[in-house]
Amino acid sequence: MLRITLRQLQYFKALAQTRNFGRAAEEVNVSQPALSMQIKELEASLGLRLVERMPRGIRLTREGRALLERAERVLSEAMELEASARRENLGAALNIGMIPTVAPYLLAGTLSALRAADITRDLRLREAQTADLLARLRDGRLDAVVLADPPLSPDLCAVPLFEDCFVLAGTQARLDKLGQGSEALRPVALRPEHLLLLDEGHCLADQALEFCRLDRRQTRLDLGASSLSTLCGLVAQGFGLTFLPDIALASEKLANPALALRRFSAPEPARQIALVRRACSAGGAWFDDLTAHLCATAAQLTRAAREIAPPGDARP
Repeated sequence: MLRITLRQLQYFKALAQTRNFGRAAEEVNVSQPALSMQIKELEASLGLRLVERMPRGIRLTREGRALLERAERVLSEAMELEASARRENLGAALNIGMIPTVAPYLLAGTLSALRAADITRDLRLREAQTADLLARLRDGRLDAVVLADPPLSPDLCAVPLFEDCFVLAGTQARLDKLGQGSEALRPVALRPEHLLLLDEGHCLADQALEFCRLDRRQTRLDLGASSLSTLCGLVAQGFGLTFLPDIALASEKLANPALALRRFSAPEPARQIALVRRACSAGGAWFDDLTAHLCATAAQLTRAAREIAPPGDARP
């Protein structure tokens, strides 16, 4: 009779990923002898040799590679079972992640709507960059994440929420130098030394560089700015130009009255905002509710943005 435990599979997965008993033990927070004993018991239960022990690490055997693939599936299903059971309990926490260029603008209206619909729901938010959110989603620490242009991956399910167009932000004097409103304004026509962007790791900065067909080393200043609010304050004082998404226009224009905005010529550069969950997750009413409220909040922000910076108007 096999007596394989989830703990053994977890330890084996950590060992397979780190290729070292010491580093694997640190990752799962146990002593190295304890981890080594569990691996030996797993091998004994299966009657297979799973790893080849070498002076500076380990190497998976053919049987070990086959087990790793199955172990990952089993652990993923077990994690999803636990998360599903947690959500079903009254008052269970719903853990949501959002990127920093979305959370400050989309969160307030969405939270209000969700709490009005279900006052018993315990919502917890993690604001972080894309790579961190995806890692937390995959290991079960988050139930869903809001991303811009999420990667295509078989283990993820992405539901499009809305298209978020970009406008160019700066002082009116700087925007006037780009030409009149009747002239076409395209990202590739911008001079790289005039652009201020978010710090590396922010997907919005990467998108802006892609729109302009630029390398970060071509931009003028590396300010290490971690928020759109910081950038807007700088460009409103004449330090350069930056890209601003529609959902941020109302808040940033209110905070920086001197900020001038100009829309790009069609087709406008834009990002696709999506709600992402694990493909093995069943979703359910909580996911549908969250999708609906996010879309409703985004629609309000987008309408406001079109009033603040109307299409075809160079002087909003």
